Amino acid sequence: MRTEKTARFTPAQIPDQTGRRVILTGGNSGIGWNTALELARKGAEIVLPARTAAKADAAILRIRIEIPDAKLIPAILDLASLDSVRAFAAEFDATPIDILINNAGVMALPTRELTVDGFERQFATNFLGPFALTALLFPSIKRQAGSRIVTVASSAANMAKIEFDNLQSERLYKPMFGAYSQSKLADLIFALELQRRLIAVGSPILSTAAHPGYAKTNLQANDTSRAFKLLSMVLDPFFSQDSAAGALPTLVAAVSPSAGPGSYFGPDGPFELRGSPNAASIAKAARDLAVGKRLWAEAERLTGVSFGALSSVP
Repeated sequence: MRTEKTARFTPAQIPDQTGRRVILTGGNSGIGWNTALELARKGAEIVLPARTAAKADAAILRIRIEIPDAKLIPAILDLASLDSVRAFAAEFDATPIDILINNAGVMALPTRELTVDGFERQFATNFLGPFALTALLFPSIKRQAGSRIVTVASSAANMAKIEFDNLQSERLYKPMFGAYSQSKLADLIFALELQRRLIAVGSPILSTAAHPGYAKTNLQANDTSRAFKLLSMVLDPFFSQDSAAGALPTLVAAVSPSAGPGSYFGPDGPFELRGSPNAASIAKAARDLAVGKRLWAEAERLTGVSFGALSSVP
């Protein structure tokens, strides 16, 4: 599994998506909204869930201002609640799915919070929820070339490790380079392990991943620390990019013919913080096969959700 270099990518290169159904989490703001906008522009039907109906409806209204005939379906989904994940999956598992984009996430919550299921909120929202959602929707994803499962990770994954004795940050909570970075490393490991299992069973579905670089979105608002504010003052003018640019790696991972099994895309600029989407570096920790297998088993145990035949792959 390797990521191929791509030519400079723009939204104009997105193939026609007419007749294709996309489920995109976190599409009500930031890079998710820009991803939805460009896929809708190319004719995709997009299920766009948010934690409240008002947020989903507002995001859809903003898209329809630009694309009046956009095919958009609002829904409610809170990835921090397994009951919500199950309810959403039950609502949308009857119609075949072409692309599932696991984009929604939270970042650098100042204090450790627990979800209704008793999980640390960043690990639950960024990893466990998307893992369960993918498993529950997996039977509805078309078994054909062109079907993809896209997981949005982060360059912060390069500075993380999976601490199986601290997955819920119960021993030590570090908002950014602890809980958040571990959850995004888990996302990347999941994308690669999912692809390994898809290959093992002969499935044509692709698992790909992307990260937006240093895209300025509302996620950064959670980190109110003085250190982050000072870092932002230094980095923003030279290394940040807007959410439209940050969405491009996700779009490549979702629709580009250049994306192969286990591809990972991010900006091609210094430190992968900004620039055109291209092959991203994959942390050594994300390639550890033993960690991938163990994390998969742990996610199934914690969520109580299985991938069926994929779960039995050795």
